[in-house]
Parts: sequence; structure tokens; C-alpha cells
Amino acid sequence: MATATAVGQAVTAPRPMSREEKRVILASSLGTVFEWYDFYLYGSLAAVIGAQFFSAYPEATRNIFALLAFAAGFLVRPFGALVFGRLGDMVGRKHTFLITILIMGLSTFCVGLLPSYGTLSAYGIGWLAPVTLLALRMLQGLALGGEYGGAAVYVAEHAPPGRRGFYTAFIQTTATLGLLLSLIIILSTQGYVNAAFPATVTQNPDGTTTTLTAFQAWGWRIPFLVSVVLLAISVWIRLQMQESPAFKKMKEEGTHSKAPLSEAFGQWRNAKWALLALLGLTAGQAVVWYTGQFYALFFLQSILKVDQFTANVLIAWSLILGTGGFLFFGALSDKIGRKPIILGGCLIAAMTYFPLFKVLTANANPKLYAAQSNVEVVVRTNPNDCSFQFNPVGTAKFTKECDVAKALLARNAVNYRTEAVPAGTPTVVTVAGKEFPVSDPAFAKAVPAALTEAGYPGANNPDIVKASNPIDIFSGQKLLVIAILTILVLYVTMVYGPIAAALVELFPTRIRYTSMSLPYHIGNGWFGGLLPATAFAMVAQTGDIYYGLWYPIVIALMTFVIGLLFVPETKDRDILA
Repeated sequence: MATATAVGQAVTAPRPMSREEKRVILASSLGTVFEWYDFYLYGSLAAVIGAQFFSAYPEATRNIFALLAFAAGFLVRPFGALVFGRLGDMVGRKHTFLITILIMGLSTFCVGLLPSYGTLSAYGIGWLAPVTLLALRMLQGLALGGEYGGAAVYVAEHAPPGRRGFYTAFIQTTATLGLLLSLIIILSTQGYVNAAFPATVTQNPDGTTTTLTAFQAWGWRIPFLVSVVLLAISVWIRLQMQESPAFKKMKEEGTHSKAPLSEAFGQWRNAKWALLALLGLTAGQAVVWYTGQFYALFFLQSILKVDQFTANVLIAWSLILGTGGFLFFGALSDKIGRKPIILGGCLIAAMTYFPLFKVLTANANPKLYAAQSNVEVVVRTNPNDCSFQFNPVGTAKFTKECDVAKALLARNAVNYRTEAVPAGTPTVVTVAGKEFPVSDPAFAKAVPAALTEAGYPGANNPDIVKASNPIDIFSGQKLLVIAILTILVLYVTMVYGPIAAALVELFPTRIRYTSMSLPYHIGNGWFGGLLPATAFAMVAQTGDIYYGLWYPIVIALMTFVIGLLFVPETKDRDILA
């Protein structure tokens, strides 16, 4: 692998970007923004989509199933990295760009056309809706697995020495800009559709009714269908791009790899760097990234009960305020190195997540925070009767008394503790000293009423943070929540801004696309992509709304230690050597 450095060479002041370099960055970044937009639409609309495609299952199971469908796209990303990484190292970066954008765009457009579970169940094939959705998500993941490595390598191989961190940081902004674009289109569509069209009321089999806004019923499809326009723009942009000069030079000299997969991962001298890149860089970067953006959004909506519109507005503003950090930390890494910034971000995030999320709770839903601190809730049960309510296929029925009690409390965002009782003893929930046996037919109504009486906020909580429109943020409560979310985004920019340059510099040109793509997508696709579902299950199991934060904290600390001890600093390497 390339180990030549620029140590001892004369240091010159960074020159301005040339017109060609600006065009390369613009072409690569815009196409990647659109691709991330496609991928993030599902993440932003997971709750709405879950109700459309997993409506056959209980609400708690539906939430986990919807999150795992989101994670499915991440799980297949490493396979996309292998397929398209090999293609990119053998036939070129440009051709791979065109293939990945077409797969991503067409898959996203098809999600917007896909009939819901309820529609297909009328024909006896309701199961086909979630199965097809999962298949489309996996196609998205395969495409994204090939996209990022190509964009990062393409820009890095065009960047002048001493500026790779800054140039590739533009690629790093694309994930956040893609999320921001998806939020803007979702918020705009939601506001217009709900104002122009009436809500839909449906009769449930149990006699109850369900009311859906126009956006929840059908308007959510519009952002997916709009992606076909972005697809056309992206394909046009990709067609204007020229091949990377480093790849063309290598191809002309006949030094390109004939078997990039076996060379990258079948030889320990190269494979060990892929392993260190995974454990010492990308795993920690991934969990910090997904905690700061996706889990923060999920925490606001599902745990703190902030409405979807307000949560998206708050996250969108934090992204607007924090996105410049990618360029700042990318440029800073050209001066002080990649390691100090990436590993420093992992360490700071791990040390501050608990206080930050507690302050977020106290300001976003102060009544809930006060109740969690002051109202004692206890589940007295036999621990052997309690299941770990992580149900990826949505078919398990959690009917034991312990499971019923914990599921009810989790849905109401209640902090509780568990006391063990002998086998055969009925499960009892105690709220502020009052006992409620789970076997009581009135249990499901009596416990929420007792929680409200004890201090937990009811359905119409006037103190919860709420925005009436995208610029309704100028109050102390909303500004403080945005400030906390912006801090989380700045952590993301610290770990993510320099990561592309660090990965590119670890591997030689002949296997660079393949070698960097796999650890990046295992880190972000598996360690990061499974974070929301895993953290949610941990919260439901323990009765502590903050317990899920242990997942990113432990992974970030692992990356800090491994990266500090074993990953070399790479900022001065000559990537063309």
C-alpha cells in the first residue's frame, strides 16, 4: 500500500480552487446529495410508512419493524460496496456513478407507487406490500454502498496536496444536505396537503376509528415521486463528468488491479488496514453520526412525544446551523491531522450524550421530564416471565403479564424500575404508591389515568415544544432545543468531515475504491444503521429512556481507543505514489 509522505517537502500556501476542480466537486456533490435525499426519505417518514405497510401488527412491534426496514437498507450497503467497489477499481469511477444513481432513483420512485398493506390485503396478498418495500430498501442500500466510495475517491484524486480534507469535506456535507432537502420537501408537502385536503377517518375491526391527515393517508408519497425529477438532473450531471486522472494514469500504465476484492481483503497486509479503518475510524464515526441526526429525531418523536412536524423543523434548523462544520473540520484536518478531530469527536460525544439528552428532555417536554424524576413507577414481576421485546419480523405476540405491563409503560415514555417477585406471583404495576394488577380488565385504561393524575402529561400537553410553521422558532424553549440539537450535529461534523480523506489516504489507487468502501459501509450500514432499532429495544427493556445511549457511547469509546493506538496519521501521504 502507498506509504510515501510529503515530509520534508516545501510547504506552499493553498491555492484557490480551479474552475475544473469546482466543477468536479459540484458534479460529485450534487449527485450524491440527491442520492442521500432518496435514501433519507424513508428515515424521515418511518413512522408514517410503518402505519401504511406494517398495519397488521401492534403499534410497538410496528415501530420496531419500521425502523428495521429502514435499517435493511444499511445492512446491504457493504454488499453494494463490494460489487460497485470492484467495478469502480476495474472499469472506472464515472461508470459506477451512473449505475448507482439509476438504481437509487428508480427504487425511490417505486416506493411512492407501492400499494399499502390495507390495499393489497383486500386481494389476499397484503404480505406483498412490506416484502416489496423491504426489497426496494435493499436496492437503495446496494446503490448507496457503491456511491459514497466513488464520490470520495473521485474528489480526493482531483484535490491538490494539502487540501484533500477540505475538498472531500464537500462530499461529507452531502449526507446532511440530502437529509435537509428531504425534510424541506416533506415539511412543504405536509403543510400544503393537510391544509388543502380533509383528514380520512377509517373504521377499525374492533369498532374504533382511526383518523389520518391527508399527508399520512397519501401525501407522503409525493416526496418519493418527486425524486424522479432529481434522478433526471443527477443522470445529466453524471454524464458531464470525466474519469479521475489518477485512474486514467493507472489504466494507461496497466497497473490497475485485475482482482481488487482478493487483493484488498485476501492479503493481510491490505486487509488489516480495512479492519483498523472499521474499528478505529468508521464504527465510532457512524454511531455519533446516527445519534446526532436519526436517533435525535426518533427520540423527539417517539420518546418525548413531539409532533412530527415540529420535530422535523427543529432538526432541519440544527442541520442548517451545523452543516458548515463539515468544511471547517475538513480544512482543519489538513493542518492538524485526521485522527485528532475524528477521535476527539468520538470521545467528546461519549462523555456528553447523557447530559445533553437529559437537557433535551427537560426543555422539549418539561412536564414529562418532571414526572420521570418525581413519579415512582414500579413493575413487580417474575423476571423469567419478561421477554426482550425485539421482534424484527412482527409475528411474535407478547402476551405475558410482564410484557403487557412494560409495553404499556414504554408507549407512555414512563421511567420505571423492576422488582423481582417469586414465580407464580401476579404482575403488578405501582404508580405513586397505587397498585394496578395486570390481570385487571381495566388495566390498560387505569394505568394511563393514574400516570396523568400523578403528574405525567396528558394528550393535550400545552408545555411540549411546538412549531406552527418552519420559521416559528423564536422562543426561548425552541431556541434552546435547537441549540442542543446543533451541538449534536457539530459532533457529527467533527467525526464525519475528515473521514473521507482519512479513508482515501489509507489505501493505494489500484484498490482504493474497494478497500475504503467496505469498512465505511459496514461501519455506517451496520453499526450506525442498527442504532435506532437497537436503542429503542434497550429503552423498552429497561424502562430507562436514556439507556439506549449506551450503544453509541460504548462503540465511540471503542473506536477512540483502537484508533488512538493502531491507526496512523495520513494527512501527509502522497496518494498517487
